[in-house]
This record gives sequence, structure tokens and C-alpha cells, in this order.
Amino acid sequence: MTGTTSTSTSTRRQVTCPRGQVSQGWHGPYPTSSPTAAPLIVARFTKGQCQPCPDRPRCISSRESARNVGFPPRELRDLQVRVRTEQQTPEWKARYAVRSGIEGTINEFAHGHGMRRCRYRGQPKAHLQHVLTAIAVNIERLSGQPVTDEAPSPRPPTAFQTFLDENDVPRPKSWRALGT
Repeated sequence: MTGTTSTSTSTRRQVTCPRGQVSQGWHGPYPTSSPTAAPLIVARFTKGQCQPCPDRPRCISSRESARNVGFPPRELRDLQVRVRTEQQTPEWKARYAVRSGIEGTINEFAHGHGMRRCRYRGQPKAHLQHVLTAIAVNIERLSGQPVTDEAPSPRPPTAFQTFLDENDVPRPKSWRALGT
């Protein structure tokens, strides 16, 4: 009688467990303990339904009480299904890839460098701590780059420079040298 595999019939306001037991009805929606969490509808089964069930240990740990199943109202459930389906599309994954990069950085700051708590009092000192920690993280990241003996490749020529080269117009190494 697990809550994840139970089916609901909203017209009769009943929930059926996988073993075929039907709840006495449901109540709610009730507000949850968190002010930002969605309200839940609660379906209750009786002790007489749950006590003889062979799947009871998988469903509930209490020896005395019966199973309560909580689920969101239909509007919220439909929204969850729609959003979870949308999250499987390549477009959503491409948009989220941008966010996941910064999420990783924030996670590194919060967990790896103790940025959940500030060591100093006052906004200017806290800001200084954040800036110095960011500098330290950048140095740490740069030090992890592979060492190369070769010079970095030069920038590709601009369209104007390519035009000059194609028309055999000489150009000095530095445009600043023209006036001298």
C-alpha cells in the first residue's frame, strides 16, 4: 500500500492501494508545515484494512496506526506532470545547462569554502571576504590548468586585415606605428 503506487479517483474522493483496499475518503487540502510548500490532500486507511495486509512492512513502519497517503491537489499534480515532461526536452536541458554551471560554482563556494557563514560583521567586511574568496578560487582554478611550453596561438586576423592581405596592401605589425 505504498503512496507512490496508489491510484486516486477524484470523483469518489477515494484512493486504492496496490492490494485493492479502498480508503474511506480523503480530506483537505491541508497546509503543510512549510509556508512555501504546496498543500496536501490526505487519504486515510483504517487499521482493519492495514493490519492483515502482507505488504504492511513495505508500506508503514508503525505497528499500531494505519496508512495515510498525502498527494497534491489535481491542479498542482497536472502542473508537476507537465513540468517534468518539459524537463525531458532538449530545449529545456540546453537552457538548464547554463544555470547548472553557476549552480556548481555557488555549490563550490558554499560547501568548499565556507561561504554559508560570514567570518566578519558588517557589509563592507563581508564583501571583502567574498571578493578575496573569489580571487582565491580563481587562482586555485588557474593553477589546475595544464602547463604548456608553447606560446598561445595568435588571434585570427580580422576581416579588414584579411582584405589587406588579399589585396597585397602592406600593414605594419602595430597600427600605432603608423604615425611615427
